[in-house]
Amino acid sequence: QVQLVESGGGLVQTGGSLRLSCAASGHTFSFYAMGWFRQAPGKEREFVAAISRSGASTFSADALKGRFTISRDNAKNTGYLQMNSLKPEDTARYYCALGPAPTMRPVQYDYWGQGTQVTVSS
Repeated sequence: QVQLVESGGGLVQTGGSLRLSCAASGHTFSFYAMGWFRQAPGKEREFVAAISRSGASTFSADALKGRFTISRDNAKNTGYLQMNSLKPEDTARYYCALGPAPTMRPVQYDYWGQGTQVTVSS
């Protein structure tokens, strides 16, 4: 099985930046596409961004384009989410996930991390 651990969350001011990491166990990280999702209290899980196995293909939620960038380093078994120009509405718990394809649907991912909290103050 695959285990994922997110890190890099924290408290940041509006307009600030954070870089989230998703560390995968084992040596099979490159076999999977990776997605980032977020969930705020009282809201449903929301797609953030996804990346193909090799990293050649990426896409992100329309509302986040230009601010969030997904990437991965397969040699380190680690994925990343660079978040810039953060807004209070970005406040949520952020999760990484692995699955067979880079989709925007949470149910299509097989492995999930525990999440890391991102809080953006106004």
